[in-house]
Amino acid sequence: MFEYLKRLYHKFGSPRYFYDLTGKMLPWLVALSVLLLIPGLIYGLGFAPPEKYQGNSYRVIYIHVPAASIAMAGYVMMAVAGVIVLVWRMKMAEMVAKSVAPIGASFAFICLVTGSIWGKPTWGTWWVWDARLTSMLILLFLYLGVMALNAAIENAQSAARATAVLSIVGAVNLPIIKYSVEWWNTLHQPASIRMTSSAIDPEMLYTLLTCIAGFYCLFGALVILSTRCEILSREQRSSWVKKLVGVS
Repeated sequence: MFEYLKRLYHKFGSPRYFYDLTGKMLPWLVALSVLLLIPGLIYGLGFAPPEKYQGNSYRVIYIHVPAASIAMAGYVMMAVAGVIVLVWRMKMAEMVAKSVAPIGASFAFICLVTGSIWGKPTWGTWWVWDARLTSMLILLFLYLGVMALNAAIENAQSAARATAVLSIVGAVNLPIIKYSVEWWNTLHQPASIRMTSSAIDPEMLYTLLTCIAGFYCLFGALVILSTRCEILSREQRSSWVKKLVGVS
């Protein structure tokens, strides 16, 4: 078992193997994104029943909740990749972490914007310095910090180590986002979906889960596309890349 995991680890550490494997995965992820997001968003935004207290304003949940989940999951990916970079110096981990940063930042931004749109009719204001909102804003700044470090440091390996440290240290913000509504008295409502139960109507729940799955497929496709571009850029002098692009 250990030998198998070791071989698998070395395979995924190979840019060529990653490029070839993800090339086969990409069409499936794109297809799943389309198949899940189109009906999920159309039904959620247009046909799902209105919420008892919030009416139709709650419909932003079908974008807001997936965006928040992906923003946090993306940062977890960067933190894990950061550990791999610092401990095992894996080049693929460097490239994945770099690729995730702008995508995760985009979803964090979408989460904040949709949260403000939802908050205006619910709280009567676009923004409050609520614990959940503030910690999510900090997450966006952490993403931007990682991107800024990558842009500021010319040497790819040095940039990867610097961003790895920031990603790992910044991960302390994730449990604050997750449990802020339980630790402090905040305006933000508690989680509607838990591991053992759900506080929302089944019709709304299944639509929301469809949107979450679709957005995760989209996130995976975007990360793969970005990482494949990074591989071609970093490995442009490799013989397999020259052969792939038709350069002798």
